[in-house]
Amino acid sequence: MIKPIVQMHDGILVVRDDLYPGGTKARFLPLLFNGVNEVVYASPPEGGAQTALAVCAQSLGKHATIFVAKRKKPHPRALMAKRLGATVVQVKPGYLSVVQARAKAYCKFSGARLVPFGVDLPEAIAIIAEAAKSIEEEPDEVWCAAGSGVLARGLAKAWPNAKRHVVQVGRQLTSLDVAGAIIHVYPQPFSTECPLSTPFPADHHYDAKAWQVAVKNSGPGKVLFWNVTGPAKIEKETGGKAVLEDEDEC
Repeated sequence: MIKPIVQMHDGILVVRDDLYPGGTKARFLPLLFNGVNEVVYASPPEGGAQTALAVCAQSLGKHATIFVAKRKKPHPRALMAKRLGATVVQVKPGYLSVVQARAKAYCKFSGARLVPFGVDLPEAIAIIAEAAKSIEEEPDEVWCAAGSGVLARGLAKAWPNAKRHVVQVGRQLTSLDVAGAIIHVYPQPFSTECPLSTPFPADHHYDAKAWQVAVKNSGPGKVLFWNVTGPAKIEKETGGKAVLEDEDEC
C-alpha cells in the first residue's frame, strides 16, 4: 500500500491522490483482474473509473474494455483510456442504461468480468480506510466528492469520529450510501464542468465541485479534503480525429 501524499491548501489538508497513478480507484481496481484477463466497465463519458481501469490493466499486462456513450467529440477521459491501451467502445444511443446493457451482453459473450457501476466493491472500503489511516492524521472534518459513495464509506471507517461531508455530483445518494455523512448537492449535473480553478489538479466534473463547496462551508479545526484524481491528460491530436471503436465493430 502506497501512503497518500498530503499537502496544505487554503488551510485545508488535501489528500493528493491525483499523484497516485490512476487515482484513488486504482488502489483497489487491480482486485478485479484476479483470475481474468479482461475487465469491462460501462462508463459515463466523463467518468474517472475508465482511466483508472486502463492504468491498472496496463500495469498488470491485462486488458480493459470501456463501453461509453458515442459523442461527436470523444471526452478526454475516453481518449486517455484508449492511449493507455484500453478498448473503448462507443454506444449509440448513448443512454447510460443502454451502455450498461451493451457491456453486460459483451461480458456474457466473452467471459470478461463486468465492473459494478461506480466500482462499488466491498473490498474497496477496507483498502481506502487503510490508505486513510496511514496518513496518521485525525481530522475534525472530512470532505470528498461522492458518486457511488464508496470513498465516503471508506473514510468513515478510517475516521468514524470526524464530522464527514460529501458533495453529491451524480445520482441521488442516501445516508446509507455515504455512511451517514452530511450530503451537499452540487447544483449542476455531473456532465457540467466546475468553472472554478483549484490550487491542485482536480477533475472538474468531480473533485473540483466538492472543493468549491468545501472551501465555502468547512468549519474550524483540522479539515481534510480527499482529491480522487486529476483531469484527463491527452496528447494533441495529430490526425484531427480520434479513433474509437463503435459497438458494431466488436
